[in-house]
Amino acid sequence: MEHKQFFSILQERLGKDKKSVDALYSGLLQIIKERSLSMDSISLQGFGTFEPRKKLERVVTNPATGKRMLIPPKIVLTFKPGAVLKNRIKENPAR
Repeated sequence: MEHKQFFSILQERLGKDKKSVDALYSGLLQIIKERSLSMDSISLQGFGTFEPRKKLERVVTNPATGKRMLIPPKIVLTFKPGAVLKNRIKENPAR
């Protein structure tokens, strides 16, 4: 599903105009970004949990050149689906 398709479906289900849906979507993403930067997890009941995790710096080797490089530390956002979402996926397997 592409971004435009997602927005049109969300717009229909909420019964709102495009500007309102865009504001809701932007607000949700902004909250997730802010909470992630402060290393707080975000739990959406019935959907799942977004959890920021720190990845330590590490040394890797480029297989083509054999050159070693240092990868700096970073924060990654992981998602763990909730029980309700898992059950719905199990009930309706991909066709």
